[in-house]
Amino acid sequence: MATFEHGSVKIEVDEDGFMAEPENWNQDVALALASTEGVGAMTESHWKVANYLRDYYKQFGIAPMIRKLCKETGFSLKEIYDLYPSGPAKGACKVAGLPKPTGCV
Repeated sequence: MATFEHGSVKIEVDEDGFMAEPENWNQDVALALASTEGVGAMTESHWKVANYLRDYYKQFGIAPMIRKLCKETGFSLKEIYDLYPSGPAKGACKVAGLPKPTGCV
């Protein structure tokens, strides 16, 4: 495992930069990870997606399918990519502190 450091944030990540221990996620971690995914400032819309992903993951143990993510958040796929340029699986899930999805999102 590698260590990711950004400002005061220091976390263990896998080879793709996803958190090794999602339970250590917090808003400071999200902001630090967002800086690696082409996300400028985390807006209310960014937090809506990230928090939905976290809640879904806590309940089901996996990331939701993209169709469900769009339906439940009210964002189109284009809007998700506007928020997270690297996409829902790589960008949004990483910022939300989820482990790397296995083709779910």
